[in-house]
Amino acid sequence: MKRELMATATFGLEACVKREIQALGYEIIGTENGHVAFLGDERAIARCNLWLRCADRVLLVMGQFPAETFEDLFQQTKGIAWEELIPPDGKFTVIGSSVKSRLHSVPACQSIVKKAVAERLGECYGMDVLPETGAEHRIKVSLLKDKALLTVDTSGTALHKRGYREADVAAPIKETMAAALIQLSFWKPGRVLLDPCCGSGTIPIEAALIGRNIAPGLSRHFAAEDWDLMDSSIWKEERRAAYAAIQTETPLEIYASDIDPRAAAATRTNAAAAGVEDCIRFSRADLSLRENLPEEGGIMISNLPYGKRIGSETGIQKVYKILSRLMKESPRWSFFLLTSDKGLEKALRRKADRRRKLFNGNIETTYYQYHGKR
Repeated sequence: MKRELMATATFGLEACVKREIQALGYEIIGTENGHVAFLGDERAIARCNLWLRCADRVLLVMGQFPAETFEDLFQQTKGIAWEELIPPDGKFTVIGSSVKSRLHSVPACQSIVKKAVAERLGECYGMDVLPETGAEHRIKVSLLKDKALLTVDTSGTALHKRGYREADVAAPIKETMAAALIQLSFWKPGRVLLDPCCGSGTIPIEAALIGRNIAPGLSRHFAAEDWDLMDSSIWKEERRAAYAAIQTETPLEIYASDIDPRAAAATRTNAAAAGVEDCIRFSRADLSLRENLPEEGGIMISNLPYGKRIGSETGIQKVYKILSRLMKESPRWSFFLLTSDKGLEKALRRKADRRRKLFNGNIETTYYQYHGKR
């Protein structure tokens, strides 16, 4: 049975998520700020949770309707067939948001939705009190310009929680963002990839997962695995297929270095937890030690240190000087640099070939893309 699903995404990454969903074979029905809607069956829930690298969550859409009054919200919510999803003992929590809507009190909207769902289930199951001792179904009511959207989270913990981050350093980049930076660079196995400010190793590890075709959600649990909606065999079959798709023989040249010895150690620890330690060459090194890059070219992707995140102004300017020299001396290399610093192009004395605005957490950043010669 086809259902409407929705993958949420960090602002600016919708196009990456859309391409991933299409690559999995599902029909896109709409893309807006922060989410991509598509059609898929129960198997799509499992497959998308396992394989989407750039999405934050996969949601099951239960209903959309105008809601200008609490009565509208209650009656329309109660009219949805919640019993098709939530069993008699199912636990259901409600969270909410409201933007530019008459129903601006989020706690009140959450309470109305909770009451409507409870009444519907109580009438369907002939129960005055629902035990809510079973699997959790996390409902979200989102109000935007007097229109309500009701969804249920199939992912549980956000998808950037891959399960391999055992060691951390200051200001880590999310795994979903790191995967998007790699995809936007169009890096492919067979090309050298370098992150000289690797932090806890998220960018090189995500590159290794992509290079080996390892599903990012392969080692974690999802909320929908506990639901009656889906037969457990679907999850087993999709995991089995994901393991079979791993390309262990693919040769990769991925380099990760950082001036901080703790970062180099964290990268190695996390890469081992992700099962890709053999794909990455680790080193503790200052960026200046990378001045002799291979002439045949490659791709540098890095979440640069910047004042709002980490590092001093003096240290940042030193990084810029080295990068400027590298660009001149290594024309076949492409540089993909994420920073909140609006003065990067001036400091490097070169305009970027492309720019993309992205949000790293709550910090507005720009992804500067410098393309090397072919």
